[in-house]
This record gives sequence, C-alpha cells and structure tokens, in this order.
Amino acid sequence: MPSTRLFLSKPFAYISTRGTAPNLGFEDVLLAGLARDGGLYVPEVWPRLTEDEIAAFAGLPFADAAVSVIGRFTGGSIARKDLTRMAHEAYATFGHAAVTPLVQVGPDTFVLELFHGPTLAFKDVAMQLLARLMDHVLEKRNERVTIVGATSGDTGGAAIEAFRGSKRADVVILFPDGRVSDVQRRMMTTPTEANVHAVAIDGTFDDCQALVKAMFNDHGFRDRVHLAGVNSINWARIVAQVTYYFAAATALGAPYRKVAFSVPTGNFGDIFAGYVARRMGLPIADLTIASNANDILPRTVATGVYEMREVVETTSPSMDIQISSNFERYLFEASSRDDAYVRGVMGSLSQSRRFEVGPAVAEHLRRDFSAAAVSEQRVAETIRMVKAQSAYLMDPHTACGYAAAAEARRDGHGVPRVILSTAHPAKFPDAMEETTGERPSLPARLASLMTDAERFERLPNDLAAVQKFVESRARASSEASA
Repeated sequence: MPSTRLFLSKPFAYISTRGTAPNLGFEDVLLAGLARDGGLYVPEVWPRLTEDEIAAFAGLPFADAAVSVIGRFTGGSIARKDLTRMAHEAYATFGHAAVTPLVQVGPDTFVLELFHGPTLAFKDVAMQLLARLMDHVLEKRNERVTIVGATSGDTGGAAIEAFRGSKRADVVILFPDGRVSDVQRRMMTTPTEANVHAVAIDGTFDDCQALVKAMFNDHGFRDRVHLAGVNSINWARIVAQVTYYFAAATALGAPYRKVAFSVPTGNFGDIFAGYVARRMGLPIADLTIASNANDILPRTVATGVYEMREVVETTSPSMDIQISSNFERYLFEASSRDDAYVRGVMGSLSQSRRFEVGPAVAEHLRRDFSAAAVSEQRVAETIRMVKAQSAYLMDPHTACGYAAAAEARRDGHGVPRVILSTAHPAKFPDAMEETTGERPSLPARLASLMTDAERFERLPNDLAAVQKFVESRARASSEASA
C-alpha cells in the first residue's frame, strides 16, 4: 500500500508554462485545466522516487499504484482514504483484473493493453479517476462546473462515459464531423443522460481544440459558465497516466533494468506522462514518438522546426493532429523552465504556424525522445505481420507504435520494448476489415452500441455559435444568473 507519508499536508504548487498566471494547488489545477495566461500547469518541483520506492510498484494492484503516484502530487489536499476509494471505484469499471495488462508479442517486445475500460481506449485510465476526483472536490466546495473538451476520437467518449449522470458537471464535447470512426462517434452520441452533450463541428480536431482554448481564454465566458477542462491540458489526466508506466516497467524488472516505450502520439499527453515517469526516477531507456502521416513531431525532432501542415486523414484518426498541446509542457522543461521562451514560440505558432525550437531545446529533444512517422501502407503491413507471427490483432494506432519502435530503436538489444496499445481494434472495424479481411467484434457489454439512437448537435466552426450552445446547456450558468 502507498506510504502514509505521501498524504501529509505539505505545500505543493503548480506553475504555468507561460509564467504570468497565479500558482495553484492540486484541487484548483484539477478544476482549472488551462491557466489564465493561456499556459499549462506543471508541478513546481518533480517528486523523485528512490530505487526501493520504484521497486515497491511491482505486483501492486493498479488502483494502489495510482494512489502511490497521484498521492505525491496532491499536497495532502485529498485524504488517502478518499483517493484510495476513488481509485478502486474507477478501476473496477475495467474489464481486466490487471486493468492494463502486458502481452508479449515477440522477443523482448510487449504490448501494454490500455483499452479494457468502458470505452475501449487508454483515455479511460485517466478519465474514470478524473471524474471521481472532480466530483469529490466539487461536492466539498458545493460548486458546479461546465466541462468543455475537444476530441480526435477517444477523449470524448471517455469523458461522456465518466461524467454521465454527474450532479456537479455538465459536459460538452466537440468532435470533427465525419473524422471519427462510427464506434467512436456512437460512444459520444448514444448516452441519454441530460448532462452530456456531443457536438459535431464542421472542421478538424485542431479546429475543435482551438475553439476550446478560445473559450478558456475568454475569461468572462469562462467565469460565467464555470468552465473546466478534461483534455490532456488538465494536469490530472497526465499524472493518472503516469501510473501505467510504473506498473509496466516494474513488471519487466525496473528499477534493476531499463525499459523502452513506444507511444502512439497525437496531442503529446501520453508520451509526456512517460517523460514525467522518467523525471520521477523510472529508468526508461527510450521514449519513441510514434506518428502517422501527420508527422509534425518526428519532423520537429529531426529538424528543430515545428511547422504545421494540413491534417491528413488516416486509419488512426486519434493521431490526425498538427497542434500537439502538451508539447508546450515539454518545451517549458527543455528550456529550463523559461516562460518567456514558451510565450515567444507559442506566439510564433499562433501567428505564423511555425517556430524554431532553438539549438539547446533541440538537443534536449533528441536526447529525450526518438521519433518515427509510419505510412498507411506500413501500418497495414504491421497489423498483418503481427497477426500472422503472433496471432495478435492490434488497431492502427498500436501498429504505428509497433512499427515506430522497430524503426527508431536506439535502446540496444536485451532491453524490453513496450508498445502502448491505446485502443481496441473493434473501435475501427472498417479499417481492420480492409486490412485483415475480418471485422472485429465489440465486447458483449457494448452489443447495442451500433443500434442505439444517437443524439448530437451539428455546429459551424464558429466560436460565438459554440459559446451560445454551451451557455444554453450549462447549469452553472443558469445558477449564476438566477
């Protein structure tokens, strides 16, 4: 069980990557999401674990491992008994006893299955706990919030599932119309609870994400509807995902040997959680950024220039992204926490759709990560190859991770490689059928998903229209004006 000393009340502050927002405690960061200066919150100091503390994760039930990780970031604001209860409730919703099991698919090659939650995606690992944490804090404060998020496919379903029926939160999720799979869309549009709302936006995921950021940066609107965020701009999402890096690495021998991870990467949140685990002392030999044809991050690693291009539609839609929001957190760390530098490059991105990271940050980037972009042809070949060799079926995102690990490998032989499997193949039945000739079945508990009635709104890519819709659905807004 986690050490009691982790839950002693002691100051633990969070600072903005852009340097002009007030420092906050864990509960306020949990509810705030984006900082008031447009930056993202990170801990003022990184907790560092001893070798013995890392070794203690081996064999720990996943919920207790989560308590051990997250308890180091709360500053005592959430009691141990409450965090333990919420973690056990959250992970009881998963369909596998191990929550995130490891499956060996080759010599020193493992798949970390993160898709056993209610919506068959890795987002459930954080979202199921995040919903309980937010409800706990809101109940304690007798407050309501309006959660607005953008999704490239999986976050939306996970958020709606986690918060459906919440008495303290209304949820509005924006998704790019026609750019998510049918299964992903239906996970957002079939829930019937009155507090959850799915909105199809005429645009890309980057457009949806820009709308969400604009709403957070409109402070009058933000205060009026009591805006909160559940995208990976929310620090609690990141820290919850750190847990499975510790669980997987210690299962494979850490801290006494290094482990490498390959991470299908879009918004940079999942791989940043791996970076956090490394900063906490976990011996990670390599972190591979696995991208599809939307290769902005591998290009940045190779050239030192972050330059946006048009989004390309692929069979791995959750990675069809050009603006990786969490990359800002990494730039803050790699620049020795230079908030003026971060403000400068983010301003350049906003104005000219590009920026140069600079020599020092480029050196850090290449040291901290390897990277590879995987073509659609290579994704299909990888799915078929792994199925033939190991009788294991992986979805297109996981296949990107597998192929990138082989291409970018720099960890040396004998080091276990873990590919993060971020979604169940049944979430992408058309792509899987086209690639393998077989259509994967949804788990029995989701049998009615494809026939249930859908309920969602279609809106233009227009901030005023979206804000009007959000305000009309926000109970926090109606209470504030009453």
